[in-house]
Amino acid sequence: MATLPTHAEFYGELDQRLVAATRGIRLLASVSWPASAEREFITAWKRGQARLPQIAYPAGDFVETRAALAGIAQAADPAHPLGDYIRRTADSWRVATELLDAMGTPRITEHSAALYGRPDDRVPGATLTNVDAARHFIEIADEYSSDAPLEEVSSEVPAEVLQVDLQQRLDAFFGAGVVKVETDPELIAKAAAGATRIRLRSATSFSDYDRDQLLNHEAFVHSLTALNGRAQPYLKSLARSSPRITATQEGLAVFAELMSGSIDIARMKRISLRILGIDMALRGADFIEVFRFFLGAGQNEVDSFTSAQRVFRGAPLTGGAAFTKDAVYLHGLLSVHTFFRWALKHQRMALCRNLFAGKLALRDVLALEPYFDDGTIAPPHWLPPWVQHAHGLAGMLAFSLFANRIRVDRVEAEDLVLGL
Repeated sequence: MATLPTHAEFYGELDQRLVAATRGIRLLASVSWPASAEREFITAWKRGQARLPQIAYPAGDFVETRAALAGIAQAADPAHPLGDYIRRTADSWRVATELLDAMGTPRITEHSAALYGRPDDRVPGATLTNVDAARHFIEIADEYSSDAPLEEVSSEVPAEVLQVDLQQRLDAFFGAGVVKVETDPELIAKAAAGATRIRLRSATSFSDYDRDQLLNHEAFVHSLTALNGRAQPYLKSLARSSPRITATQEGLAVFAELMSGSIDIARMKRISLRILGIDMALRGADFIEVFRFFLGAGQNEVDSFTSAQRVFRGAPLTGGAAFTKDAVYLHGLLSVHTFFRWALKHQRMALCRNLFAGKLALRDVLALEPYFDDGTIAPPHWLPPWVQHAHGLAGMLAFSLFANRIRVDRVEAEDLVLGL
């Protein structure tokens, strides 16, 4: 009589099929713009001859991929937590292929919203929307700047110098050569991270905040979770950034900036402005109008172009459609922050460590907890420094839990005076 496979073996084999089926899907790379688009647009802009960029997107054929994904989803039992994980992951990859098929057309918005949400979605635990949250942070940032605070002493570090600095830090943390830092003249974003490579845009200067944000956001979340996912014994898909985990992954990365003290008010404003940019595009603004919006908000021409192209990646530039990925940053941050506070309150902080075992969504960490316990899913080999300091993390979260009960808008100046 044949021995029946265990749940780990069965779903491990199904997961291998999932990894193989999705290997050719490169969503962000496919919607990215060439660096030449930025140079051409800004040159024309300075001459007073601004025109919409002309972007050509690669054509793909995902018929066989979708058939493979459908077979995988059908084989997975939705009543089993591992089966549900695989079905959800396969479905998100299917939507990603539909988004790629729709590049350059208004239909991209439907698929993008299914993967990443919209600016008018409600934030967790509140009646406010992502747009409301964005406006709040922009207002706070503008008030802070208008009060002319003391200027910080900050240095501007060339990309080539930062490359050497980051490489030394990452070699000390992960081991020599595990994660390589490179400069890339064709990169529009200031930085991008994979499992074993972090790219910096050449001929660019980085601030002290940029350096610390890159370390904590890109290296100690994006690269770290990918490497931990590669070390999984059964679920190798945990090394891949499936679209369904984007909100948690980006929220966790921004939360890491917050917990490590590397986020600054300008960064919060940039994240928030992108949400308003997406909202503008969905309401009909074209690329040039959104570019002008970022300029008017205080960004320089290069940063304004970069922000506007993030809104219009894969979408028509004439307005009414958008690539909504940047809506996940604030939504994800608030969700992850709430999750960490919930875990502390319910004495389940181990769940927070499990979040770094691979590319997981928040719901996965809860649903798959028994499979961490039985060894089907391995604990994270690497943890960010701020997570390793568990007592310090608990202290910050404990303070946050209580402080959230205080309504700042009801505090009078007299309440803040100490002593006689």
